[in-house]
Amino acid sequence: MWSRNVEVNVNFERNRKMEQEPQVRVGVVKASRLNVIFHTTYWLEGKPYVGEHTFVPCGEKRIFVPADNHASFTLKDVVIGIGFHWERKEEQTFAGGLELMEDGGQVRAVNIVPVETYLTSVISSEMSANASLELLKAHAVISRSWLMRILEEAPNVTPHKSCSPGVDLQQPPSSIIRWYDNEAHVGFDVCADDHCQRYQGITRQSNPNVVKAIEATRGQVLTYDGCICDARFSKCCGGMTEVFETCWENVRHPYLVAKPDPYCNTKDKRILSQVLNNYDQETTDFYEWTVSYTANELSALIRRKSGIDFGRILDLIPLSRGESGRIIMLRIVGEKCSVEVGKELEIRKWLSESHLYSSAFDVEKTADGFVLKGKGWGHGVGLCQIGAAVMGDQGMPYEDILSFYYPHTELTKKW
Repeated sequence: MWSRNVEVNVNFERNRKMEQEPQVRVGVVKASRLNVIFHTTYWLEGKPYVGEHTFVPCGEKRIFVPADNHASFTLKDVVIGIGFHWERKEEQTFAGGLELMEDGGQVRAVNIVPVETYLTSVISSEMSANASLELLKAHAVISRSWLMRILEEAPNVTPHKSCSPGVDLQQPPSSIIRWYDNEAHVGFDVCADDHCQRYQGITRQSNPNVVKAIEATRGQVLTYDGCICDARFSKCCGGMTEVFETCWENVRHPYLVAKPDPYCNTKDKRILSQVLNNYDQETTDFYEWTVSYTANELSALIRRKSGIDFGRILDLIPLSRGESGRIIMLRIVGEKCSVEVGKELEIRKWLSESHLYSSAFDVEKTADGFVLKGKGWGHGVGLCQIGAAVMGDQGMPYEDILSFYYPHTELTKKW
């Protein structure tokens, strides 16, 4: 039971043999001013807080401790879908503790919750809570695995430097390689948006099947050779899953393989509604898609997104592809310069106002510009959410769903 005398241990110990459920620190939102509504009493250094309060950066961490296990608070203007075409603001409610910290001259809200509480929200936020129970179980296991790998390895992770910061507009480098992973976060474990796993507190916990899935798999993670798996997942693999190193650092994970997926090509709205939240369903052509640009449109877009003045874009040349056909490195040829860009997400960022659905595309030059014909939504590594939804709808047990997408792994109970 929480009380005002409880000290929140922010730097809780994370050893490699966790036998008790740990806590996770989730970075939710940051702004110059944060409006917080405490629905019940929270304590900060012996002072009670309840009702609506506005906070600004103060240079110090402030940890608000809930008075009991039923306490909750609401954050206004939480941005979701950051950088994507469905980006918007929501009002979201959270259980557990709240930490406010200064971050780049703004105030950052961090939610401190037990792992299983976090996962209950993730499963409801990453997909519709109306998904089949077996799919929800499978997703609970992989979301827990992905998170626990971060929590157990965090003290030993050295953030990588995928490229030099910034780009000289007049003298761009010949090659730019970027990838985006969890070590980009400082001061908290994971963010609440698509960069990590969608987490929207208790706002969407509306289906008892989610709670059943969490309880049925409590403490279960995927392991390979005794280590917790880096269990990645994407929305739609486009018929073929991809290997890890296509999208992130050049490390081979034997359980993240490229293989045909016969399940993910469905137009069944009933099944899609199990996986896609209302804003996800605004996208309808994710299995096979086409994007067209005139040369002028593409030139302006790439200059805006990359910071490099290529002049008029003359060609887009795929240099290397992963096993699913996703482009790893792309040469962009302009009148003023030519630059090779990778990996897959950076390519998608440069070629779209938000994010291109995937880098699994072919380039066709036209009289007016370029047509990109692609497949899939996301990086395609690990579990395909739509393919897994079809499996679950067909009655496939969650253990079989997991073994299909993560071969040679084992289910291991951590607590």
